[in-house]
Amino acid sequence: MSVKRGEILGLLGPNGAGKTTTIRTILNIIQPDSGSIMFDGKEFSDAVRNRIGYLPEERGLYRKSTTINSILYFASLRGVAVQEGRRRAYDLLRRFDLLEYYNRKVEELSKGNQQKVQFINAVIHEPDLIILDEPFSGLDPINQIVLNDILMEMKRNGRAIIFSTHQMDQAEKLCDTICLIDRGRVILDGDLAAVRRKYGKESMQLGFVGNGEFLKELPGIRSVYLYENYAELVLTDGSSSSMVLNEIAGRSDIFELKKFELAQPSLNAIFLDLVGARHPQEGRD
Repeated sequence: MSVKRGEILGLLGPNGAGKTTTIRTILNIIQPDSGSIMFDGKEFSDAVRNRIGYLPEERGLYRKSTTINSILYFASLRGVAVQEGRRRAYDLLRRFDLLEYYNRKVEELSKGNQQKVQFINAVIHEPDLIILDEPFSGLDPINQIVLNDILMEMKRNGRAIIFSTHQMDQAEKLCDTICLIDRGRVILDGDLAAVRRKYGKESMQLGFVGNGEFLKELPGIRSVYLYENYAELVLTDGSSSSMVLNEIAGRSDIFELKKFELAQPSLNAIFLDLVGARHPQEGRD
């Protein structure tokens, strides 16, 4: 796998696929049994380490430290002068609506605010490569937008970003390329738009009111991903959307179609289809 400057790579996979192990290998925390980790064509070194920012999934904050001191400490570890570190810290605290908490102890912050502080710690030194493990964890919708905007700015400024997540909708919105791994092996990778074109059978995306359980039994459907008021149907070869819609029309007693769209399969559908095929014992709709 590889990631370029000005690009966001989505590192995806089910639980236990090897995402965190891959990240720790990139960071030289775990030594690989074979192969190599290259940064700008050079082997990993301490100089490279200071050009990387890492946000782990688990909390890594000094709970008794104040917010500002925590940020300045991590900045100093990366060689950022105190005055410059303070300027960057206040700018990021302002963007995340955390200025009023700058002198609070980390342990007094909510989980969402701790996540924001941890993100600031990861990027305060303005790294060239940013590795984020579940960065949206604990963030409300407003702060997810703030984080999204900051990531897009970093991308425009030429940063390379590796983004590991279980949230397929976030990956679909943010990522330029993806690398889907399972059981330690790459099973799908490349440009996201090209992956969807290459993979895709035609997908029907439905918004509805009522009971959609019957959709699982319709002919001409390869996969059904059913939610409360939304469903995505992946058609088999030789099937057509008009055939499916005719079947749906016959169930108007229990099902009211509110929205219908033909599209390439969502990343979520591709993920479930590929991973589910490799884990048949776990079952899926």
